[in-house]
Amino acid sequence: MKKITIAILLSLLFLSGFTQIKDKPNVIIILSDDQGFGDVGFNGCTDIPTPNLDQLANSGVVFSQGYASHPYCSPSRAGLLTGRYQQRFGHENNLPYTDAKADDGLPLNELMLSELLQKNDYRTCAIGKWHLGDSTQFWPNKRGFDDWFGFWGGGMSYWGDTGKKPATAGVLRNGKIVPRSELTYLTDDFTNAAVEYIEEYNKEDKPFFMYLAYNAPHAPIQATKEYTDKVKHIEDGKRAGYAAMVVGMDAGIGKVIQKLKETGDYDNTLIFFYSDNGGHLHGASSAPYRGHKGMLFEGGIHVPFLVSWPSKIKSEKKYTEIISALDIYPTILKATGVKHPNPVKLDGVDLLPYIKGDNKKAPHKVLFWRYSDGAGYAVRKGKYKMVMSGYKKEFFLFDIKNDPYEHTNLSSKLPVKLEELKGLYAEWNKETVPALWQDPHAQNLSKEEKKRQNYIDAATRGEGKFN
Repeated sequence: MKKITIAILLSLLFLSGFTQIKDKPNVIIILSDDQGFGDVGFNGCTDIPTPNLDQLANSGVVFSQGYASHPYCSPSRAGLLTGRYQQRFGHENNLPYTDAKADDGLPLNELMLSELLQKNDYRTCAIGKWHLGDSTQFWPNKRGFDDWFGFWGGGMSYWGDTGKKPATAGVLRNGKIVPRSELTYLTDDFTNAAVEYIEEYNKEDKPFFMYLAYNAPHAPIQATKEYTDKVKHIEDGKRAGYAAMVVGMDAGIGKVIQKLKETGDYDNTLIFFYSDNGGHLHGASSAPYRGHKGMLFEGGIHVPFLVSWPSKIKSEKKYTEIISALDIYPTILKATGVKHPNPVKLDGVDLLPYIKGDNKKAPHKVLFWRYSDGAGYAVRKGKYKMVMSGYKKEFFLFDIKNDPYEHTNLSSKLPVKLEELKGLYAEWNKETVPALWQDPHAQNLSKEEKKRQNYIDAATRGEGKFN
């Protein structure tokens, strides 16, 4: 009888420990690539159907003033996965396209979210685009991910064709080449991998963290007939091609959500969705905002952004204070009960008390953005936003509350406010370091600005062309 009692007690202790582990939420970050603010139904899009993202938005909170931490790809991802301004550790440019050095990548001494969760009994997987270092020491399976299915570069053919690049630049599984014969359309392949991992992880006694980084709808504009058929109503061919890519991603997200429901994981899964930066110039729309990917106007950094956690967060809400992708890291730590060894290093904040209404204050007093190589910087404090445009060679000051689309430059009318924001930037800038490598972004924006001005000048001279 005594032995039976001891066995029962041991069983109860085991089950209690198992329950505590399983009570921790699963975590999924779904990242889209170059998707404009105006390209999801939950932000008012009418031409691109995104029913699954809209349903996910209805299950949680939409951030109407959600910002990426940088206006283009690699630095944005560096900020997301470290919870820190990229400029604090020199990762503020895209990796060099052709001549990246072996040590160009997200510095190894930065503590990534994946590494911290992995050390705290989470199963971790990275799926899709990486873009945080070409050399093997920077790859996901060396940065806290148990499983990895994707590619390490910034972009590629959606059928896995590496062109003149080596096969190692294509899709890899845990660092090993996946034959093209095993690939279909990358958006679908990444979705299928996510569904398979959820099913596999559900059989274990650990929660999981999934980083599902679609490369859609980043260029090249490529889609299957299944998805182009769903946007036949869009007459602009460029827009229709891009829209088909968004539709494919949305369909994939729907399959991921359905699998979570089938395995019983959905209610206790914390899901963030957002775009790494604003929409590109190949059919995307950052409307109603000014500018696009690569710019510090709202169109480059103000992105579609939501969070869902059905068992903990009330549904169908909008949160209107400014928040940043830097907030995702500390919010996940709070939700999972995982401690950071040096939390003061994090630049984001835990969003849970704000979106639950426990804290009525704004999460951030001020946010900063910066390019290297003199391309510019920006500051947002309260309703005011300053942009120093290196390619326009001009300071801008906007009242975002009354002028959310940045039509009216107040820099000459409010010089005191302009100087205040300049001063805030100067103090923040002291805590940053120079970029570890360069990219051609500044030159490209200058070329774009010149092309824009040439077009306007031709129009005013009556020399504008018909095509």
